[in-house]
Amino acid sequence: MTQTVAALGAAALLLTGCGSDDGSDNASSGKGGSDSAGTRTIKDATGKAVKVPAHPKRIVTLTQEDLDAVLALGVKPVGITNGQGLDKPPAYLADKVKGIDVVGNLLQPVMDKVVAAKPDLILAGDMQDEQVLKQLREITPATVVTMAPTDDWKLTLRGIGNAVGELPKANKVIADHESAAKAAGRKLGADKGAEVSIVRWNPDGPSWMESKQFASGVALEMGLKRPKNQDKDGNAHTPSLSLEKINEIDGDWLFLSTLTSDGEKALKDVQRKPAYKDLGAVKKKHVVTVNGSVWSTRGGPLAADEVMDDISEALSKK
Repeated sequence: MTQTVAALGAAALLLTGCGSDDGSDNASSGKGGSDSAGTRTIKDATGKAVKVPAHPKRIVTLTQEDLDAVLALGVKPVGITNGQGLDKPPAYLADKVKGIDVVGNLLQPVMDKVVAAKPDLILAGDMQDEQVLKQLREITPATVVTMAPTDDWKLTLRGIGNAVGELPKANKVIADHESAAKAAGRKLGADKGAEVSIVRWNPDGPSWMESKQFASGVALEMGLKRPKNQDKDGNAHTPSLSLEKINEIDGDWLFLSTLTSDGEKALKDVQRKPAYKDLGAVKKKHVVTVNGSVWSTRGGPLAADEVMDDISEALSKK
């Protein structure tokens, strides 16, 4: 864990190889350092030098974010894990992963299943368990930690793009998304610049997302704002709030998600209480229930499109 936390956004190192035969800049070429064995040397999100195949054919992803990224890059993995808080792949990616073997839960790979997938590259997300990483590297040394704690989805995508030899495509995916988000924001009409509250309901109460959290970033790209009390610099969420502080989740619009059945039950229970019914967004019928396995994650390009579509659909109905 120490080496990951100390990385300070070191996923940027994924964009730079450890040197190449022709002296070209590896970040701009997306090819990294190469050798005669058909491998390239990159640095992962912890700063560790890793040799990866020049053209990986059998990729296993251990997080939803890794899976989202490779699919957006047009790469189909041979092994995946279930989504965050789920016992199956995330629903928004379900039609794209049919027939792909599931090798475990999020960051909890079943080693026998990983071995059976015969990976030549493992994308290990923000895996911090050194014992698990050691086991994975015994399966293939080309095991890449793709995320540091403060990395946003765009930095992670560029790093993954470099790891799989698709950095130019990663840059295009990001540019296309940013253009689409701005266009979607211009179509919001009367709701341009509205304050949107982004909340995950936990079994013990609601948590609002900080301004640099994934879904918040998408909303801001669309020209929307966060309520003043939620406009906090950070990419995490608050501790669960008590019912007495429920006014902190109010906004022009309220986007609510859950990740567990207990969270769903807690939300249904509180929706019958006067404190919830007194929220301005509730009175205006501006409450939207969204998919927590998309909105409450660290995100990716396909998830970003889902968030953008959810916001556009909700605000355009008004």
